[in-house]
Amino acid sequence: MNGVLPDSEIRALIDRGAIAADPPILPEQIQPASLDLRLGATAYRLRASFLAGRGHRIADRLAELRMHQMDLDGGAVLERGCVYLVPLMERLTLPAGLTAVANAKSSTGRLDLLTRLVTDDGTEFDRLPEAYDGPLYAEICPRSFSVLVRPGMRLNQLRLRRGQAVLNDAELRDLNDRESLVGGPALIDNGLGFSVDLRPRTGDLVGYRARPHSGVIDLDRIGAYPATEFWDELRTTEGRLILDPGAFYILVSRESVAIPPNYAAEMAPYLAMVGEFRVHYAGFFDPGFGIGTAGSGARGVLEVRCHEAPFVLEHGQVVGRLVYERMAARPDRLYGAGIRSNYQGQGLKLAKQFR
Repeated sequence: MNGVLPDSEIRALIDRGAIAADPPILPEQIQPASLDLRLGATAYRLRASFLAGRGHRIADRLAELRMHQMDLDGGAVLERGCVYLVPLMERLTLPAGLTAVANAKSSTGRLDLLTRLVTDDGTEFDRLPEAYDGPLYAEICPRSFSVLVRPGMRLNQLRLRRGQAVLNDAELRDLNDRESLVGGPALIDNGLGFSVDLRPRTGDLVGYRARPHSGVIDLDRIGAYPATEFWDELRTTEGRLILDPGAFYILVSRESVAIPPNYAAEMAPYLAMVGEFRVHYAGFFDPGFGIGTAGSGARGVLEVRCHEAPFVLEHGQVVGRLVYERMAARPDRLYGAGIRSNYQGQGLKLAKQFR
């Protein structure tokens, strides 16, 4: 069946050797609709970001673009504003009929840690064509905070697709009628639109802005860092917020959303012409996200960066959309059910490293 491959089919590909790794893939890397990818033992500091290009290998391009090589064993700091390339432990031999797409994990995006998948013969980031056979690399650019990384850390994840999986607007409306994907009226236009919440039901805290010149974040340390050392709280009772050029913000959607068990979703930007800002689309939304005992959904955390000019963001302004995809089969496990899921039932929430 066409659609996004569930955990059972990912395991089958691993057993067949289509997804291989050294050391072998761990059970906890397999998510309901994706596979976490692990950093290898070496990082290369680059002069600039790059794509290999048709007919070229990443390894051949490194000679002209790398500045120095770093050993990640024991931990190494990736500095803010620099670009690094890290070979991943996993490699792919995609069978006919399968393509793949990668994206940063949720915590990676909330740290403003730009992480993209690059490959041999690659002409775009995060996309792997049918029959790709080769190694995988993560390009990492810390934009707000310097981070400490080690081999085996998982910053991005891979989703595999068979055929056409994306729902068109008519199919999405039908799914919403059956499953109530969003709390409140659904704006469906090339996906399920969501807006920003700048009038919280309680209090006046609407988001956070990354503080410049903060310390290093060890990505393995969960709940270890006081949020106030890295973030400024944003409070307003006016329902609007002025975004500063170059600043990075954590905000939250007004809507609560849900991903039914036979579907997955991906956050995408809305329209470039709606303002001088961009909502970073870090994560996949796994089957079961936002579905709990009450079925009330979970709000989407928005990773926002303002561009050239200050911009006034208004409460209820549409800033992004969720693109829903069919699963090829129902996963064995759902997000938040029997697996550690840091953001199930979330509201406005920073990355898991902060307290």
